[in-house]
Amino acid sequence: MAAIIFKGVTKSFSRTGRQMLLRSFLTQLRERQTEQRLMALKDISFELHEGDSVAIVGRNGAGKSTLLSLIAGLSRPDSGTIIVEGRLAALLDLGAGFHPDLTGRENLFINSALFGLSRHEVYERYDRIVEFSGLGEFVNQPLRTYSSGMIVRLAFSVAVHVDPEIILIDEVLAVGDANFQEKCIQEIERLKHSGSLFICVSHGTAVLRQLCKKAIWLEHGSLVQKGDINEVLRAYDEHRQEFENL
Repeated sequence: MAAIIFKGVTKSFSRTGRQMLLRSFLTQLRERQTEQRLMALKDISFELHEGDSVAIVGRNGAGKSTLLSLIAGLSRPDSGTIIVEGRLAALLDLGAGFHPDLTGRENLFINSALFGLSRHEVYERYDRIVEFSGLGEFVNQPLRTYSSGMIVRLAFSVAVHVDPEIILIDEVLAVGDANFQEKCIQEIERLKHSGSLFICVSHGTAVLRQLCKKAIWLEHGSLVQKGDINEVLRAYDEHRQEFENL
């Protein structure tokens, strides 16, 4: 059974990237001007299943992060259908969902609740989450005193201990020390073996080959190729080399 289905999904953003003044809005209506839109994704269709491990590749601006935000439900498509089945844990932005003035412990409880855990379930898993993060007594300090690597440790530790059926990761594993990255990889492998669907965006192809069996290649918002990760990355690397040699 498919855990994620995209059918003809298109997503665009305003090129202005800011709120329009009322005067400008009225002028646009009066003169029948058409708002300029940036097409982030164009008519994307694919299906992903339980146990899949999928890399999303493409150059900057290809639509990778937009795709993940749509899966996570952080934004809605202009057109098309998106179906997502299962508890989802998303690590898309460093510190997203955390408050800098709250302690690591307080953020842990709030973030776990956002993932759908009850207070009782968080108490049951609290020691394991803190131990995995390696924060120790720092968990009782305000988040604003944390380094970026410490924030990733806390965020990842919470995400993998909520028993996610779908895991989304966007480059955050590039932050932090090598030992913790290896620890994360081992935990991701455990979740994959338990049937979780894993989706990752990273510019590190070595990590993608290690973690993923499939890949989706996006270019200027369009789906270029999908399938076996070695085949997709080979075609993508050849394309990048041709582009750099122009």
